[in-house]
Amino acid sequence: MVKSMSQLADAFWRAAAYCLHPRVIGLSFLPLLLSAALAFGLGYFFWEDAVTGMRGTLESWQLINSLLGWLDSVGASGLRSALAPLLVLAFALPVIVVLSLLLVALMMTPTLIKLVAERRFPMLEKKQGGTFWKSLGWSLMHSLLALFALLVSLPFWLIPPLALIVPPLIFGWLSYKVFAFDALAEHASAQECRQLMRAHKLPMMTLGLVTGFLGAAPAAIWAFGVMAVALAPLLVLVSIWLYTLVFAFSTLWFIHYALNALQELRMARGQGGQGGVVIEAEQPPVIQAQEQTP
Repeated sequence: MVKSMSQLADAFWRAAAYCLHPRVIGLSFLPLLLSAALAFGLGYFFWEDAVTGMRGTLESWQLINSLLGWLDSVGASGLRSALAPLLVLAFALPVIVVLSLLLVALMMTPTLIKLVAERRFPMLEKKQGGTFWKSLGWSLMHSLLALFALLVSLPFWLIPPLALIVPPLIFGWLSYKVFAFDALAEHASAQECRQLMRAHKLPMMTLGLVTGFLGAAPAAIWAFGVMAVALAPLLVLVSIWLYTLVFAFSTLWFIHYALNALQELRMARGQGGQGGVVIEAEQPPVIQAQEQTP
């Protein structure tokens, strides 16, 4: 366990250093541009209808209607008009987070794996345990499950302590499932992938949990209250950019940790260790020549 935590720390600082690589910085703009275009496109076509529908729903609830009447009586009518847009933004935020994670996994992770493998693990054999379509299906399936979990857990968001815990836990679980699988898909065989995911489940879940709380941090920029409605276009763009950076760092963290674990697994197998498969190392040419000398 101590060794795993040490490897997590080593992978952490390596991932942070790789985030400063010009290639990584350039790649981060791809999911940013696409997700921003989708967010603004959906907002252009559906924002007014969503706000109108939310306002009608709130007014149909007697308790909420009484609360809004009280706000009017104390001179806080501005909050009444901003409540529906704020709630629409609150419901849209988890979708933006999941979309950003999915786009990072699809558009950045393959190139980041190649970058890390070329620079740190050039001799690591690629056994292609997972294809692109398998990775895509895996990511989409767990993204849908995460969205469903977020939807089911909405009542718990009304409880302040749980509102700070439940969403990061769901995002952390999604990060663990998506990034750990993608990090191993190209280099590990299907059997090695299952073995590593099982043997390193706790460290990878810890990594995912940290990622979940890091992913929740950008939501703090929405703490402008009523001002968030007026600044919504800018805040959406900034939040998407921050989520992209967080998930780019997280996938690098998973890649460094997972590929190092895979390399250690194969080294152990080559030495007759825990892998159970002994691979005889090729003798150096000098030793072979000495053995052939009469």
